[in-house]
Amino acid sequence: MTDATPDVTAAAGLSARPGPLSGIIVLDITRVVAGPYCAMLLADMGATVIKVENPSDPDYARDFPPFAGAGKKSAFFGQYNRNKQGITLNLKEEEGRALLKALVKKAHVLIENFRPGTMEKLGVPYEVLREENPALVYTAISGFGRSGPNSSRPAYDNTGQAAGGLWSMNGFADRAPVRVGTIIGDLSASLYAALGTVAALREAEATGRGQVVDVSQQDSVLSLTENAVVRYTLDQDVAAPLGNDHPFVRPYGQFPCADGHVFFGGYTDKFWRISCEIFGTPELATDPEIDTMEKRFDDAVYEARILPILDQWFGPYTKAQLEEMAGDRIPLTAVKTIPEVVADPHIAAREMIVDVPVDEQMVRMFGNPVKLSGQPGAPMRGAPDTGADNAGIYGDLLGLSPDDLARLKAAGVL
Repeated sequence: MTDATPDVTAAAGLSARPGPLSGIIVLDITRVVAGPYCAMLLADMGATVIKVENPSDPDYARDFPPFAGAGKKSAFFGQYNRNKQGITLNLKEEEGRALLKALVKKAHVLIENFRPGTMEKLGVPYEVLREENPALVYTAISGFGRSGPNSSRPAYDNTGQAAGGLWSMNGFADRAPVRVGTIIGDLSASLYAALGTVAALREAEATGRGQVVDVSQQDSVLSLTENAVVRYTLDQDVAAPLGNDHPFVRPYGQFPCADGHVFFGGYTDKFWRISCEIFGTPELATDPEIDTMEKRFDDAVYEARILPILDQWFGPYTKAQLEEMAGDRIPLTAVKTIPEVVADPHIAAREMIVDVPVDEQMVRMFGNPVKLSGQPGAPMRGAPDTGADNAGIYGDLLGLSPDDLARLKAAGVL
């Protein structure tokens, strides 16, 4: 904590979960997922995150299904905004910008996911805000980043998947490419932004100087393309959809069984030998036609020999039976449906399904994958209603009176 940003989270209007980021105040001026998820991760780890929404145009993810409780509130919104507090603020109003500057003086981090140039148009870019707080960490998430010829282009998750190359690699060879089945551009950008924010916080605490954390969806997606870039730059080998295959190891993919599919990755000579033993065909480990990784990868050999063997091994058994047979000896995992994942005892042991209140209903949603041995567990708090904490935060943090708040609300500032 620097002199410029004292620990004010003990004020009556602020609350935080226990954790390593306790005492850190984050202003979350983001919406939908790329940004809210970043801020949620920080909130899960103890930061006091204040979600800032325009009073006449709040985060439209509040209208995304599914809905819970008598008030039919969005569980989607609740999933990405849990453990936060909420205020309203209209940055198009001069008094709104003045209030943001006042809040920045008390904060350590500001996260925004506007298109580059938007904060400049509003009159509160990083260059202005750092005058209020030189230690401020300013995290900006956008489609193409704050620099480069495409920086001002609008973007969604699919933009990142398309521009980052991942879309062109996904799907099956005989069909058009397929987008990854989740918002990987939004999610990966949020993860990198959280990492960058914590790194910049560490430097700010050591030096008293903040900085901009600039994360783009395109950059984030590109970093997820595994070996595609070096395959191209070294050998001009262009990655293309492979379905469930791998470009240089076999067997390594999805294979059918009695009640669905499993992933099997027994491509090394060691795992192939153990698999042959488990499935009662030890002689195949020394079959001269398929006894090495190189031989098993050959297209003709794989089609003629390996796939029929895998059908023989997996076909008679269920996913659960195959996982039991594999145990700790070989990499074989059921391709689980979401209901199976939610019911998975290992997921439960890892506390990866947590109960979070949405309206008066407890909703089960994914937990935080970062497990810290020194962080005690604590109940999850639900996402705030729009402006739910105006009185506490503006009153106790900035000293505004109820009359001040009433006037600002009437003027459209709050």
